[in-house]
Amino acid sequence: MRVVIALGGNALLHRGERADAATQILNAAHAAEQIARLATHHQILVVHGNGPQVGLLAEESERDPTLERGYPLDTLVAETQGMIGYWLAQGVGRHLPDVPVAALVTQVVVDAADPGFDHPEKPIGPCYPESDAERLTTERGWTFVRERHGYRRVVPSPQPERVVELPVIARLLDAGTVVIAGGGGGAPVSGDLTGIEAVVDKDAVAALLATQLEADLLAILTDVPYVYADYGTPRQRPITTASPDKLDGDSFTPGSMGPKVAAACAFSRATGRPVAIGALDELARVVDGTSGTRIQPST
Repeated sequence: MRVVIALGGNALLHRGERADAATQILNAAHAAEQIARLATHHQILVVHGNGPQVGLLAEESERDPTLERGYPLDTLVAETQGMIGYWLAQGVGRHLPDVPVAALVTQVVVDAADPGFDHPEKPIGPCYPESDAERLTTERGWTFVRERHGYRRVVPSPQPERVVELPVIARLLDAGTVVIAGGGGGAPVSGDLTGIEAVVDKDAVAALLATQLEADLLAILTDVPYVYADYGTPRQRPITTASPDKLDGDSFTPGSMGPKVAAACAFSRATGRPVAIGALDELARVVDGTSGTRIQPST
């Protein structure tokens, strides 16, 4: 079975953890162990997130007094692809020394006229106190959104149109390679491969790749075991199975569960195949349908 795994950036840097390399390497090793177990039975493509990591690099770049201006987001996304892809490839390789593993720096074509550029909503980086968010809004023109633990920077997130390296990814999967690609949603570029200042949603890219590669299953991993109705309220309850049409009537948080559900519905509608959303620690059970939320068209 061909499985595309969308691995959240928070799986590598849990909420409240310091962004030290040692911490993230340890978390990546744990994720890689789960992925390696699955790769003994299935073809695997991993599309990882990078929200905490790209936000950290952006902040460091902006503060660097030796630079005239900070590095653009497309370049920083590519940088996180190399870093996180390296950690995951190392981890999978340790568990599967006889299986080839490849991490690709991936470009994703977006439309410069995408309305997402006018409405930034993709959270990146750490949470800031309100006073720091106000200061950074004034000093750097950043946009922030209030979350449960503080204020996070939000950036434009245009829809992916095409993955430049798709033919390479397909050949590697056909050859039995565990592939890590589309990290951080891919480095956003225009049609002529000019970098664009944005961060593409990794779940949307995972759904696009899963559709074009004719994956049997899209597995979206997050830090909660299910998609929840009325999340964060006294009426909160897990959704174990649902159709895309049923989920269209529910409201999910933009920049969090909302993009995951949207990506799941897009893949399921396009292919008629299932999507599983659940926790990393339950990956094998999420894939076999005994844990997490299962989304597929009504029959």
